[in-house]
Parts: sequence; C-alpha cells; structure tokens
Amino acid sequence: MKQIATGSMDSCVMIWNMKPQMRAYRFDGHKDAVTSVQFSPSGHLVASASRDKTVRLWVPSMKAESTAFRAHTATVRSVNFSGDGQNLVTASDDKTIKVWTVHRQKFLFSLNQHINWVRCAKFSPDDRLIVSSSDDKTIKLWDKNSRECIHSFYEHAGYANHVDFHPSGTCIAAASTDNSVKVWDIRSHKMLQHYQVHSGVVNSLSFHPAGNFLITASSDSTMKILDLVEGKLLYTLHGHQGPVTCVAFSRTGEHFSSGGSDEQVMVWKSNFDCAEGSDGVRLQHKTSSSLQALPASSTAHPSFNSHPSVLHSQASEQSEHFNGQDSNTKSGSRSGSHSRATRSHTNRHLSTSSSSTHQTQTQGLPQHLPQVQAESQASDGGVPPGIASTLEHIIGQLDILTQTVSILEQRLTLTEDKLKECLENQMEIGLHLQRRDEA
Repeated sequence: MKQIATGSMDSCVMIWNMKPQMRAYRFDGHKDAVTSVQFSPSGHLVASASRDKTVRLWVPSMKAESTAFRAHTATVRSVNFSGDGQNLVTASDDKTIKVWTVHRQKFLFSLNQHINWVRCAKFSPDDRLIVSSSDDKTIKLWDKNSRECIHSFYEHAGYANHVDFHPSGTCIAAASTDNSVKVWDIRSHKMLQHYQVHSGVVNSLSFHPAGNFLITASSDSTMKILDLVEGKLLYTLHGHQGPVTCVAFSRTGEHFSSGGSDEQVMVWKSNFDCAEGSDGVRLQHKTSSSLQALPASSTAHPSFNSHPSVLHSQASEQSEHFNGQDSNTKSGSRSGSHSRATRSHTNRHLSTSSSSTHQTQTQGLPQHLPQVQAESQASDGGVPPGIASTLEHIIGQLDILTQTVSILEQRLTLTEDKLKECLENQMEIGLHLQRRDEA
C-alpha cells in the first residue's frame, strides 16, 4: 500500500504517500464537501464525488489534472469503478443510480426504483451486477445489461448506509442505522448472517480479499472484525475518539484504513495468518506524529495532519506494491496489527482499489457461509443503552432536518428559475411596448 486517497468537508481530495520522505498531494476543484473517492483498478485515476453534484476524475500527480462532469441533480454520495476500469457507477440524493463511461464521461443509463436517497452503489466483481443501498431501507440488486432490478432486500429496519459484494460475487453485506450488519446470498436471496454487535449506527464495512473476514465501522466509536466462516465476532478495535465513519481493506488485505469524526484517518497493519490466542486475532494500536518520523521497517503507520475540517467521504487505498504505475499485486490474508493516525478529515466510506488488473483469488472460501446471528459481547464495552437511544434519536432528527433543507433548496431553485423567467418575460414585454411606441 503506497498511497491513500481521502476526501473532506473542506472540498479537497488528498493523496497520501506512505513512503517516508514522500509528500502528500492536495487537489482542489470541488465546490463543496467531497463525499466519496476511489482509485481506478490501474491506479492511474482517482474518482471523487461531491455535494456540488459533480464527479471529478483526477490524475494522481503533482499537476492535479482533473476533468469534471455534472453527474446528478443532487449530492453525489458514492462513486465506484467497474473491475475493468471502463465504467463508473454513481449514487445520489436525487434517488438515482447512474452508469458512465470513464472515457469522455459519457452517460450510459440510469436506475430509478429507489424512493429515497441512495447512499452507495457498487459493481460486482464480474461487473455483471450492481448493488445499491438507500435511505428507503432497501438493498437493491440490478442487472447491468437488462438494467432491471433483480431483487430487493427489505430486512433492515433502518437506513442502509453502505453495501458491498463479497470477493466471490455470490454474497453481499450491508450496514444500517439499525446498528446491524446483514449478509445475503444473491442467488437464493436468503439472509445468511445477521450481526448485532454494535451499539450504534453502522456506517461502513469491507470484506477481506480472501473472503473470510468482514470489518465494520460504527458510530459507537469502534470497529469490529467478524469471522464469516465461524459466524462470530473476533475482535473489537478502539482508536477513534468518536464515530468511525468508514473502513476499508487494501486489495492485498495486509492493511486496512479507518476514518472518523475525530478528523483522523488510521492505517492498520494486520496479521491474520499469525494470530494467537482463542479470539483468533491479536491487534495492537500505535500512533505516530508524522510519516517522516518512522523508519521504513516500522510496523506502526504514519500520521497525516492536513485537513482541519470534518469530512463525510470515501477513501481508497492502493495495493502493497503501488508505485504510481501498473504493478503486480499479490493476494494476502493478513489483517490488523498496528495503526497510523492521520489527522486529516473524517471519512464516511472507505473503499479499496488495486493498482493492477490482478483479480483477487479467494483462498479457503466456503461454498456457503454459515447462517448465524451474532450478538455483541458484554466485554466489548460501548455506549450505555440510554445514551445510545438518545444519540439515535438525535441522528434521526438530524436526518429529518437534512431532508428538509434539501427540499427547501429544491424549492428555492424552482423559485429562482420562475423569477428569472418572469424577469425575462417582463423585459420582452417592455421591449415590445417600446418598439410599438416608436412605431
């Protein structure tokens, strides 16, 4: 993992170089908060989405070259490259999902069955399907070729914040404001696993490339590592001083990153293969003040101190051997031993992207995940139930306020358009009368 891309409420995109003595790149261009970022499979482009209703494609270099296109009529919440790097899928508060070509950013088609904001949309590993999550509390599975909704999953009681495909392409997992994580088989449409391990809203999740583990990020300030084979909670990670808004494994699985409302991005190194103890994994947390302060052989990760503002965004990490150009990626199965705090901005979603066209091989992937329901362990700690319910109520009220502001913005836009039209008509009438008087 040589680079990490992050987006921020300060409307900037940052590319962080993990090598010592390497500087970070700051990209300015968006007019409002950056809500999502991702590297292309080749690593030659970075896509970013924003509240300014646009998507930008950046060349991750010092020149910060980018092309922008107006993708939606409302905030763009999510952007995701297809596996072949030829297409983009975007999700928006205008309740639509749109697919574009990367070359010339040509609009291809739109998917329109959600009845509320669409928070996330992802391509399947083989690019044949698209999965989306929405504030209408549904997860929808789409056929890319027929452009039809194949199935809708209704099991969540809250908003569906995030969704992703299992590396095998046979399952999906979704995170919700009902504090749960659910895993479905997309062939049988049956729910395979249900994890109620968080005491707060689950904001993001990411599959390990081997397919055996899932990591989740929650507003209860923790991350959880779930063993999908055994169907149990392996470990609870503490480090952020507030809601953890995003998390993502690197394509090799040797690292994962997390972002929180404490304006920090933490990079963790993992050791799944050399785990000890009955819980199956040992994790230690270290932080340092700067990238340059660490020797190249250190297992602790650096700290980035650039963005002063809180963000709701998506960060993408490149693979272990990224050097700015195509390179080979080796599939690994190690995860979570040390972290670097990066004080930059709060990320809402983290998605991983490889720097090569290598397809990740699943190792030891079970044909069918066990059907389980995992409950949170008392030893994990967390927020007391009374405070958690109060916070949940506050979050609900904030969602209502946000929706109200969005409606008011739309009405204001309509009013401005009508006012402009009236003024133009008035000017035309005035000119007509003037000409008649002159005649």
